[in-house]
Parts: sequence; C-alpha cells; structure tokens
Amino acid sequence: MTLAEGESLALTGPSGTGKTLLLRVLAGLDPADEGTVLLEGRPQPAWPAPLYRARVVYVAQRPALFDGTVEDNLARPFTLAVRRAASGSGRTGRPGGFDRHRAQELLAALGREAAFLQRPATALSGGEAQITALVRALLVEPAVLLLDEPTASLDEATARAAEDLIARWRAAAPGRACLWTSHDRDQLRRVADREVPLVPAEA
Repeated sequence: MTLAEGESLALTGPSGTGKTLLLRVLAGLDPADEGTVLLEGRPQPAWPAPLYRARVVYVAQRPALFDGTVEDNLARPFTLAVRRAASGSGRTGRPGGFDRHRAQELLAALGREAAFLQRPATALSGGEAQITALVRALLVEPAVLLLDEPTASLDEATARAAEDLIARWRAAAPGRACLWTSHDRDQLRRVADREVPLVPAEA
C-alpha cells in the first residue's frame, strides 16, 4: 500500500480485519509482524522515534488525554524536545510554540468557545475528547494524519466541520496526506480520493 503525497485514502473492511492495528503500526505504536513501513523512502526504524511521530500523528477513536485542562492537553506536545527545537517559544508564553489563538480558531470551527480550553479533560464527553484530540493533531502540523474513526462520537454538523478542517489542513501545505477509517460510508466518499479494502485473514 502506498499513501501518496497530498492524498486522502480510506482504509475499509469489516470489523476485525485489523484497520486500527494497521494504523497503529504505521504510527510506530505497535511493531509490524512482517513487511516494512517507509516514510519518504526511509524505513520506519531508521527514523528517530520522536521525529517520526512528529511527522506521522495517530488520532484514535478513543483518545488518550492527560490530566489537566483541554489547554494543557493541546499544549503538551509542544513541551517535547522535538517540538521545542522546531518552533522555539510560543507567542502566548506556553512552551515550545503552542499557539493559543490558533487553538481557539480550530475549536471555534468545531463549535466550541474559548472557555472550552479551561474544561477539565476528565469532564469531557466522548465527542469533546475527539474534538480535543483532533485539534491537538492539527496544531502540531504533521505530514501525515492517521484518522481512526475520528468523528464517530460527533453529531453530523460537527463531523462535517471536522472534515472541512482536515481538508483545509491538507490544502495549507503541499504533500500533506491522511488515512481514514470510518463506519460511515458517506463520509469516506466525501473525504477520500480512493479506497484500500482490507480482507479478513483466512482461518
């Protein structure tokens, strides 16, 4: 399978065919049993893990959030050395280039006001956690987004707004690509340039 520069690809197949596992392997979160993952022609193990994960970001259906506020969760990636080296200090005073104004813009596009930044992560609904995870991923501006049912807990209007945000992220810089899974076939038809089906392994 090849994900080309600038492409949006849908990964499809029945439950249990390994869509989530494949995304996690591509993200470097789980090892591959066989085969090779290449990013820009370079094998995944040849990349320093922090640099690889700065370029390839996985957005899980059930996001892992840290204790603290939404803003703490959005700023957390910018405290890592790979982000500090890339972006320097942020204009809002948060470490490593976190841009609060940009975070507010993204949240507003998803129907959330600035006060949402101060919500405790532990108090978020499933949909609000998905919004937080998607905004966090877009803020770090990766080269590749791996989207695992990223809008499954959102209402239709917010899901469409999320699709538009991702489309604008792709258009904002040449070469940005994304790989989607979704049980919503209509969504995949809207967002994907083509489809790669997975088939169940033989018993």
